[in-house]
Amino acid sequence: MADKVLVLGAGELGLAVLRALAQHPKRPSTKLAVLLRQASLDSTDTEKAAKIAHLKSLGIEFETADVSSASVDDLAPILGKYDIVVSCTGMELPSGTQTKLAEAACQGRAKRYFPWQFGMDYDKIGQGSSQDLFDEQLAVRRLLRAQSETEWVIVSTGLFMSFLFLAAFGVVDLDKRTVRGLGSWDNRITLTTPEDIGRVTADVMLDPQGIKNQVVFVAGDTLSYKKVGDLVDAHHGKEFHKELWDLDVLAQQLRQDPNVMVKYRETFAHGVGVAWEMEETINYERGIKMTDAKTYLRDVVDKKDS
Repeated sequence: MADKVLVLGAGELGLAVLRALAQHPKRPSTKLAVLLRQASLDSTDTEKAAKIAHLKSLGIEFETADVSSASVDDLAPILGKYDIVVSCTGMELPSGTQTKLAEAACQGRAKRYFPWQFGMDYDKIGQGSSQDLFDEQLAVRRLLRAQSETEWVIVSTGLFMSFLFLAAFGVVDLDKRTVRGLGSWDNRITLTTPEDIGRVTADVMLDPQGIKNQVVFVAGDTLSYKKVGDLVDAHHGKEFHKELWDLDVLAQQLRQDPNVMVKYRETFAHGVGVAWEMEETINYERGIKMTDAKTYLRDVVDKKDS
């Protein structure tokens, strides 16, 4: 069991991991801390202040650093104080930040490191995909695999489930009553909620059961785009317009506006490294109940729209 755990970041995923760690039955003797910018701790913003108060109520302590601007030498002594470090800060950070964090964890000799890899099977996707963010994920994997001082665990979760219902992503557009397939209607996609990612990650952290130096897979649901369309139709009691964005369509979108969402779409459209069977997951193996797409649509999406 870990004595000291450090979570990097307290955004949507970081908060989910921290809550799950705080509530885990094997937590009692474990010290929990979160790394935040000093400005976040000092903020008078009502929402940020409430979050800090909530973290304190869970018995969570604080470390301070700005992972964007801090150097490896700055970060290594902080990360090295902890038995387990998990990076939950990744979205919108400068390129190179995840590599720097992995280097700091190794240089500081943290015992175990969970990098910010809560997404696809980057090994299968491979180098040079249209989503250039993925190349750094592969660089982090190479760095961790090349050393032996710090144990590591990568938790592959598929897409955050909320993204499936985000109009900007393009698959389900509730306002336009449209469902789109990426590449092929038979292509599949794996989805997990941040809350479930937090619960499974916390379980692997505090109860590893021999898991080390490996990739584990997590899934709330795995379904084809055709199944997504059927699910949305059944839920709303009416048929949505269906539109296939094949590789030619997505290549044109990339040429016209190569933004982050288009790059994600094109990567998913290849149908490689973005879906796995539920039976292959650590949550299936451990009997951890997860939120599937049908439940999420009913319990989360409907409440947001009401």
